[in-house]
Amino acid sequence: MVLDSILSALAAGAAGFGVCYAFGRLKERALRAELLGRERDLREQLRKDTEAAGLAARVAAQEQLARERAEYLQSLAGQRESLVLDERRLLDRESVVNRQLDRLSQQEQDLRQRSEQLEAFRAGLETERQELRRVSSEARVRLESVAKLDSAEARTLLLREVERESARDAADLSRHLLEEARQRAEPEARRILATALQRCAAAHTFETTTATVALTGDDMKGRIIGREGRNIRSFEATTGVTVLVDDTPNAVVLSAFDPVRREVARQTMERLILDGRIHPSRIEEVFKSVSEEMGAFILRKGEDAVARAGLPPMAPAITELLGKLHFRHSYSQNVLHHSVEVAHLCGLMAAEMGADVAVSKRAGLLHDIGKALSQEVEGPHAIVGGDFLRRQGESPEIVNAVASHHEEVPHENVYGILVATADAVSASRPGSRSESMTTYLQRLENLERIALGFPGVEKAFAVQAGRELRVVVRPEKVDDGESYQLARQMARKIEDELLYPGQIRITVIRETRCVEFAK
Repeated sequence: MVLDSILSALAAGAAGFGVCYAFGRLKERALRAELLGRERDLREQLRKDTEAAGLAARVAAQEQLARERAEYLQSLAGQRESLVLDERRLLDRESVVNRQLDRLSQQEQDLRQRSEQLEAFRAGLETERQELRRVSSEARVRLESVAKLDSAEARTLLLREVERESARDAADLSRHLLEEARQRAEPEARRILATALQRCAAAHTFETTTATVALTGDDMKGRIIGREGRNIRSFEATTGVTVLVDDTPNAVVLSAFDPVRREVARQTMERLILDGRIHPSRIEEVFKSVSEEMGAFILRKGEDAVARAGLPPMAPAITELLGKLHFRHSYSQNVLHHSVEVAHLCGLMAAEMGADVAVSKRAGLLHDIGKALSQEVEGPHAIVGGDFLRRQGESPEIVNAVASHHEEVPHENVYGILVATADAVSASRPGSRSESMTTYLQRLENLERIALGFPGVEKAFAVQAGRELRVVVRPEKVDDGESYQLARQMARKIEDELLYPGQIRITVIRETRCVEFAK
């Protein structure tokens, strides 16, 4: 029973195993078939992908090839065009070179023809020159026989005559040119000289810009300087001048361009020295006192000048400026005294001419008033003075006379000419503008030395305080035309070698005396 059950179970198990085995085989065949189908699909897809990739690669390669071909063809076309242009340029240059060669060949041929013509002409000239020499030699022989002079003597006489005529012509031409230049240059020369005389005076800068104050002892310098320079700094700040304390014993120097300020500082310094108390507050106190006294002194000087000129009182501003001219000098000539002198000269000339004497005197007295403003207002002193007088209500005649006395503005009336003439006369008066004795004597000696250095000069005299040089020449060596030329040469040498104020007149004297006695 049990065995039957086991056998039945084994039979049933075997039957089940067989069924399972058969089912597994079927399943395996189905799976194999499915795998084969997938493999075929993959191979087909791979084939298609491969064919598509190959086609795309061939298309891309063909496109790249087409682009490279197009670029190559374009580059080739550019090169071909560049070659064509180069070839065209070479052809143009070759044509230009050919034309130049043709032109040079033509010029060479023309030059060769001209050279042949010149050679022929030179040969003809040589023939004519030889003929002229022969004719000239024959004419010279005939002239020598007729004139009874050889060629050397005749040449000497001819050259001497030509030289004399040339010198005379040159002297006449020089005289005419000099007169013309003098007429044209006189206004400008007057302006320059006036400016130089009135405002520069370089040779007298030290004398006209400094004042020396004597000290009672060397210890006074230390008191003027003060502790750590306190007193001297205070003095310079208060007075506006520079104090020079040098090695000069018992003296200090005050330097300033303004003469009024310099005079106030000088008097302040002298009073401080006499007082002995020198400190900043005392300096200010003394300076204020001196300034007030100086204002009254200046006004009094201006009123005295107006009174000496014989004119009625003027405006206080004008009178004050006139008083300031007392402290100004031009080559040591006091400008205020010079103005009074010009006023008198203008009055005398106006009386002779029938002009207004009072207006002439007033213009002459005020003609240099601009010099008192020259450091405060820019411009020439004549124009500056005219503007100041116009603001003060002076008449147009006087304003123009003052502004035009150096011809910096046109003359509108006779008074400007009178003032200019009187100004020149007063400035050129011998001794009016003094200088040191050593300089004066040296200038006189140099004038005579320069004159005696010229050939034909017998004597030379410097007269009129060195403003005139009179030269006596030998008449047998210097004729009239050469005298003028000699004077001009002396003037140039004096201008080059000497320094002098104003101008120097050169007079060349040539005198021939013929004396005979009747017996």
